[in-house]
Amino acid sequence: MAKCDICGKGVVFGIKVSHSHRRSNRTWKPNVRRVKAVVNGANKKINVCTRCLRSGKVTRAV
Repeated sequence: MAKCDICGKGVVFGIKVSHSHRRSNRTWKPNVRRVKAVVNGANKKINVCTRCLRSGKVTRAV
């Protein structure tokens, strides 16, 4: 699974608990997009989570 190249956010593991309290494993996956961004003055494709895109940590290439 992809990881954010800016903040390092990745997959988180936990336990799903049903109404009858049966427990099973589950994962929370980050909303990661592959975008063209300006990195060190050059256009490059990187994996970025949408939180980093919205907050302006990444300048997108045109």
